[in-house]
Amino acid sequence: MGVIKDHPELAVFLCLGLGYLVGKLRVGPITLGGICGTLIVSLLLGAWTKVEVAGDVKTIFFAIFIFALGYMAGPQFFANLNKNSLRFFALCGIEVVCVVGIALGLAKAFDLDVGTASGILAGAATESAVVGTATEAIGKLNDLTAEQISTYQGHVATAYTVCYLFGLVTIVIYTSQLMPMMLRINLADASRALWEKMRGGGGGLESDEREALPTMVGRTFLVTLADGAKVGDLERQLGERITVEAVKRGSKVYTPPPADFELTLSDLVLAVGRRSNIIEAGRIIGPETPAVPGLDTPLATSQVSLTDKSVAGQTLDGLVKSHPELGRSGVYVTEVQRGDQVLPATPDTQVARGDVLTLVGARSSLGSLVKKIGSVVKNDATDFIYLGAGIAAGSLLGQVVVRFGDVPMSLGTGGGCLISGLLFGWFRSRSQTFGAFPPQAATTLKDMGLAVFIACTGLVSGPQAWPLLKEYGALLPFAGIAMVLVPATISLVVGRKLLKIESPLLIGAIAGQQCSTPAITSVTQVAQSSVPMLGYTITYALSNFLLPLTGPLLVGVLGA
Repeated sequence: MGVIKDHPELAVFLCLGLGYLVGKLRVGPITLGGICGTLIVSLLLGAWTKVEVAGDVKTIFFAIFIFALGYMAGPQFFANLNKNSLRFFALCGIEVVCVVGIALGLAKAFDLDVGTASGILAGAATESAVVGTATEAIGKLNDLTAEQISTYQGHVATAYTVCYLFGLVTIVIYTSQLMPMMLRINLADASRALWEKMRGGGGGLESDEREALPTMVGRTFLVTLADGAKVGDLERQLGERITVEAVKRGSKVYTPPPADFELTLSDLVLAVGRRSNIIEAGRIIGPETPAVPGLDTPLATSQVSLTDKSVAGQTLDGLVKSHPELGRSGVYVTEVQRGDQVLPATPDTQVARGDVLTLVGARSSLGSLVKKIGSVVKNDATDFIYLGAGIAAGSLLGQVVVRFGDVPMSLGTGGGCLISGLLFGWFRSRSQTFGAFPPQAATTLKDMGLAVFIACTGLVSGPQAWPLLKEYGALLPFAGIAMVLVPATISLVVGRKLLKIESPLLIGAIAGQQCSTPAITSVTQVAQSSVPMLGYTITYALSNFLLPLTGPLLVGVLGA
């Protein structure tokens, strides 16, 4: 114990390792997760060792976490600020009003201190970032002694731990199991039907299924009917829906042949395009042949960030119509990535500026098309100049104090870095040729920043945990359950009856308003589809911005 107390860095990383091990424990579809596991271990270790960790360590790692969170959500957050997303924004409004209102009501009814009320809010809303923003706000209350500040900050962590456990279990079971029953739907069938509708009747695929007949194909033909035809004329005759990628004449291969290249009898032609068009090409060129060695041309893949303003809000089907090169050049979209979320590439999937599209097609067609709709993503290494400037700007923004009457309000480092992260992430997404912050790196820094912050908080708060549990033991589980059920139920009724949101999207959106990754994971497993993710991404982005700000708001009201 003496070694751990003398070396707080050992205690911090011990909490991370053991905490994530505890977080892997599974009961049915529910796992605690690494963050909750880390907090449990750190509270126990802190109570046992009474180890001291410098407060600046928490501040630095929390700034890294909250900036990365905002950076990843920024493009989607600003893209969703349109009239089409307003109905989903209403759900986030319901969440914020309910959780803040219930937390205030419990604080007044049971005479809770500001730390316990903030911890209940953070845990029941399953939003770890609120722990940081509320803890920081408590530290700035002028009428508290240093001892009171330390005690109340400890209460935040303890109340969060208990409420998070019950809130997590509640939101996972409620969204994945009970909501489909309340809506009288089979979630898997409803998701498949909605996907089929979005695909224009093309049918949906399960998560482990692949198309038996791919849309994009390449075929070789023996020239018997197109003797004397030029390649350019042939492509125009087929409505420019295929491309001639190579021609083999004797032992010589032309890749790609020029538009004025004239075909002769017995030439072997490699044509690439959509299956229906390739079948038509056979009737014009000649009979199809087996694969010819040396004539095959691999399809190329490119990740492109949409920078064309005109495509914002369009569906993939509309994108193809506004850029017919996609169809006639044999290039198609296989994946849409928005931040760290992968969306199904259906004809009705709406794209936003900053989305990353995976394009697959003939190499000769990709280059010119990319220049028209966006830019090739450059995400090979983190731009620490951009990253450092963003966190510094957020820290400065957090120091600004605005008074509402006699109540001083400031965003703090957490709120400032969240806003700067949103802005820097959005600005980067407009071209993605600068300020690289690869998703894997951003996710690692986000998770590690939060984990270290939570570990430090738990170690310092451990000694205050047991007295609080004895005083409010029964209230905390009740609060965790109630603060999930109330806003989720209201959103379910409003979303279905008034906003007319499709059931799979609505269930995903409710998981998103709660910022619950375990809930959407369980929902998509039950749905056997990623369709609910379409609703989740919209509310998740807005709630990730709004819920952390509720911590300073609640502290400001209760501390006034």
